[in-house]
Amino acid sequence: MSYTLLMASLAAGTFIGMLVLLELGRRIGQRRLMMDPDGARAGAGVVEGAVFALLGLLIAFTFSGAASRFDTRRQLIVEEANAIGTAYLRLDILPPPAQPALREKFRQYVETRIEVYRKLPDVSAARAELAKSSKLQQEIWSEAVAASQAESAQPARVLVLPALNAMIDITSTRTMATRMHPPMIIFVMLIGLALASSLLAGSGMADGKERSWIHIVGFAATMALAVYVILDIEFPRIGLIRLEEFDRMLVDVRASMQ
Repeated sequence: MSYTLLMASLAAGTFIGMLVLLELGRRIGQRRLMMDPDGARAGAGVVEGAVFALLGLLIAFTFSGAASRFDTRRQLIVEEANAIGTAYLRLDILPPPAQPALREKFRQYVETRIEVYRKLPDVSAARAELAKSSKLQQEIWSEAVAASQAESAQPARVLVLPALNAMIDITSTRTMATRMHPPMIIFVMLIGLALASSLLAGSGMADGKERSWIHIVGFAATMALAVYVILDIEFPRIGLIRLEEFDRMLVDVRASMQ
């Protein structure tokens, strides 16, 4: 099962589960009203208010965190493109005989960096491209160090090597950023609270003789959509939310390496 289908299945499962629990809660509430018409709702408002408040807080917390991490990932793409562009320009300081091979490796390196994220959500293919880029990093670093060993290459050691180091460091930062997510228990709790709130909401609708489908379906659909959007923002490149516009910066950097 693909990650996209998994997220859609979670949202659909949440929607269906909420519909079922809304109906179940309504029937439980009607039974309690028949057994105790006067006291069936005693204290229920306090419990429902606490559960719905916690649900709202958890939705706000998870959405805010997902949006923040999404913005961070976009910013890191910009930083990597700038770091690669700076390092490439500083190759001009190295001795001329060493420059052609390094420039070619830079072009290959940028291509692998583009492919790492283009291959997602195929994790195996992305890891293979990441391994290629790591190997090219080592080769670029070794050749740059060798080219800057001469006494006359002092400016290269001061300017080129720090730029290469920054280019390599941002790779690790981006890789870890893709793996930075809240604990899975947070998402389990979010879906669990949505289901629990459906049971309570259904019980609160027990007074009506007819079902209010606009409220039932609207509540379940809204919550399922919220769950899907949170997951989609938290795991970009897997669902509908993508980062192609920012990836274009690396494509432009590669195009400038003629």
